[in-house]
Amino acid sequence: MAHAYRSRGSELIGWKALAAALALGGFLWLVGCAGAGGASAGGGGSSTPTVSVVVTGAASQVRVAGTVQMSAAVTNASSQTVTWQVNGATGGSATVGTISTAGLYTAPAVLPNPSTVTISAVSVASPSASGTLAEAVMNPLPVVSSAVVTQQAVGTTYSLDVLGTGFVAASTVNVNGTAVTTVFISAGELQATLSLPAGTTSIGVTVVNPDPGGTGSPMAQAAVAPIATTLATAARLLDQATFGPTPTDIQHVQAVGMNAYLTEQFSTAPTLLADIPTAGNTICPSNNLAQCEQSQWWQGAITGKDQLRQRVAFALSEIFVVSTNAVSAQSVTPYQNILLTDAFGNFYKVLHDVTLSTAMGGYLNMLGSYKPGNGQIANENFARENMQLFTIGLNLLNQDGTPQLDGAGNLIPAYTQAQVQAFARAYTGWTYATATGGSPTSFSNNTPNFSASMASVASAHDVTAKTLLGGTVLSAGGTPDQDLTGALTNLFNQPNVGPFIGKQMIQHLVTSTPSPAYVARVSAMFANNGAGVRGDMKAVITAILTDPEARAGDTSTTADDGHLREGILYVANVIRGLGFTNSSTVGDYSTLGNYSATLAERPYASTSVFNFFPPDYVIPGSTLTAPEFAQENTNSSIVRLTLSDNFVYNRISGFTGNLSATGALGLMASKPANLVDSLGIIFMHGQMPAAMRTAIINHISGLTDLGQRVRVATYLIITSSQYKIIH
Repeated sequence: MAHAYRSRGSELIGWKALAAALALGGFLWLVGCAGAGGASAGGGGSSTPTVSVVVTGAASQVRVAGTVQMSAAVTNASSQTVTWQVNGATGGSATVGTISTAGLYTAPAVLPNPSTVTISAVSVASPSASGTLAEAVMNPLPVVSSAVVTQQAVGTTYSLDVLGTGFVAASTVNVNGTAVTTVFISAGELQATLSLPAGTTSIGVTVVNPDPGGTGSPMAQAAVAPIATTLATAARLLDQATFGPTPTDIQHVQAVGMNAYLTEQFSTAPTLLADIPTAGNTICPSNNLAQCEQSQWWQGAITGKDQLRQRVAFALSEIFVVSTNAVSAQSVTPYQNILLTDAFGNFYKVLHDVTLSTAMGGYLNMLGSYKPGNGQIANENFARENMQLFTIGLNLLNQDGTPQLDGAGNLIPAYTQAQVQAFARAYTGWTYATATGGSPTSFSNNTPNFSASMASVASAHDVTAKTLLGGTVLSAGGTPDQDLTGALTNLFNQPNVGPFIGKQMIQHLVTSTPSPAYVARVSAMFANNGAGVRGDMKAVITAILTDPEARAGDTSTTADDGHLREGILYVANVIRGLGFTNSSTVGDYSTLGNYSATLAERPYASTSVFNFFPPDYVIPGSTLTAPEFAQENTNSSIVRLTLSDNFVYNRISGFTGNLSATGALGLMASKPANLVDSLGIIFMHGQMPAAMRTAIINHISGLTDLGQRVRVATYLIITSSQYKIIH
């Protein structure tokens, strides 16, 4: 038994220690050293070897979405098979990265927090044995593929759109080596707003990603040029931003430039509508209140100097719909004035002022909505439509306007019925203001005051707590004004508002089918105008009209986007383009509504809150979103032909145009090409297809009556499919 001892540091327990222990009557069991090859004191058998696992990796760092091969060596086991884990999860996850059964680790698409993950290999033969390795995940390497610099409407301010790969939320765009405020759109797109010295023609653009693994991209050069003021640019802008180009306006935009024109329009005072008296007046001698309102609306649209404001207000009126089919026209003229006045302000003010207007209050029943009690509930009409149609839509959206989906690929509702009810209670307690614009003491005041905003009655307001979107709670005891402000602020700050409203504004002004990238750029401007302001309508409108996608058609004669020229725009565009003037002795413009009505539109006379056409209408048999085409059918096509015939033969009641041989167009009719080109500038941005131009010139050349040449050429252009679509 000379080998029977165990090591305990430098001390050897030998025979003397054993004798001492036995003398005390105790028992001392001697064991060999732990580990392979150790012998027990009581016999000659070997102990079970300890299994160990060692993990090694091809690299200790990996970029986001990159891969690295792991290896595992298992000792003292019959099998080398292991189970791979990331941060304790077998196979890993999308958040921390995944690992295959063969040990290939794939880093997550987004940097995890913390950024270092633990790779583990667990022995299948001995699950208690495992080995680990720390793997640092780093931000991707950014690469800039292109950068587009677009001059904005004011001075030396430019927007910068950077496309590439490897961008993250904290990426920073550097221009000529200096960091600029950056807006993250996606892993492939960043945006920035910057000022450049006058005369700058080129800039160097890099993107820098933060630590871990922070690095910059190679520099890309971007050309800097002001917005072109070609004939096509001037005419197309006016077709998008006004109720129709005129020769004078086209020449003006060419002379001052697109930027200056937008600046002028932003500074032009609104052409407001007068209140409608209950009796006949010089605006409209009859007692038809809707006719009076229509007359003023058309006059502003046709003759107003604030054309951009008029056009934006029209777009807003097709989103925030009210209708004289359900409310008094006397409430609609102040409503139109709200949209005109607020068009270039902040979207929150649009939302606030529309909410408190008597037109909207009457149309969607917020006016007179009383607090719940005695079995009654607060009216939910405005609360529901304000979310569904005016602010956030039915489902959650990404910032590019595409729908968010849950794990099963389903749409995610933007709000619940309980939230509709909470908002409805927040909107209780509002009615007509007194004759002097003050608040009445009760709802018993039913005398309409259409000129003033609705006024609150505290006793009619629900004062219980209300849980809104995102868990925001309006505390109990709030006044009508406090709850209204809280509710509208809650909606205004929802991420859905930018893409939901921005996309619809693009559809009304530029194209029915904006790309997700276009929507994302406008949404980003809605979220932040470059100075930290959310909802700046002027910035949003500028972004819509100056976006590269909006201006692409300035230099392309094969554009296949745009939108159908809806009925109201068709009538206004032809009236303005041909220089028709009002011939009524009292200046009655309301007859124009009779003509647009044949194309299913009359201003402020929609048959439902969903407007004349839904914003998500898809042409049957296709996947093409084209809202205005909901009105297009065989009958409307024939009606448009008839209406065009009435225009060219001067049969528009109350209006006079000169398409005779002695008119401005008739004086150039002796040269058919000049006549067709002039009409093409007014109605087709000077981009009439060559085959169409040749066909019309050849046809009218055979007509000897110069006035007839004008009428036929005009008819062929304004009835063409190329003109029907605003490209």
